[in-house]
Amino acid sequence: MDKRQLRGRLRRVRNEIPVHRRRLAGERVLQVALREKLLQRHRRIGFYLPFEGELDLLPLLNRALWLGKKCYLPVVPRRFQRQLKFSRLSSRRSWYLNRFGIHEHWSPKMVRARQLDLLFVPLVGFDESGYRLGMGGGFYDASLAYLRRRTSWRKPRLVGVGYECQKVAKVPHDPWDMPLDAVLTEARLYRTRR
Repeated sequence: MDKRQLRGRLRRVRNEIPVHRRRLAGERVLQVALREKLLQRHRRIGFYLPFEGELDLLPLLNRALWLGKKCYLPVVPRRFQRQLKFSRLSSRRSWYLNRFGIHEHWSPKMVRARQLDLLFVPLVGFDESGYRLGMGGGFYDASLAYLRRRTSWRKPRLVGVGYECQKVAKVPHDPWDMPLDAVLTEARLYRTRR
């Protein structure tokens, strides 16, 4: 199965998850993350807001804010550009919908991915080797391309987030696809073999 076919199949599976199970999965992801001490080890953390059935990180985001972490959300660039910036959450009421219909928060404190310590990345599918199948826009891969040139120091730590049902035996990947350090689901944290 190629990426397009696999993406379509996994999106259908994800979209069939009932709302009450999605809410429960968000709470369970929080519990797994706390057990694995993901929030305690990092100061600047990138999150995302759920879109089209993605696993909801709001319980985890709220806990990070309560712990005093600096929390950031992605901002999609203008057309024909690929690198995401990340807006620091604040009390400002600067919310809007981007061109894909995803909520974004505007802040004058924008950073690049390399300035984050931990980045939670949405996914459509994943495997235990750390390869992720995204929505197909390439925004995260383009924003994290600099990590391929790093040999020792790597920042941010990349943690994919998805439902357990999104795990597959092998995700087809290309040379530009950025592998994850771990994948967080409602059941467990998968540490990759990289």
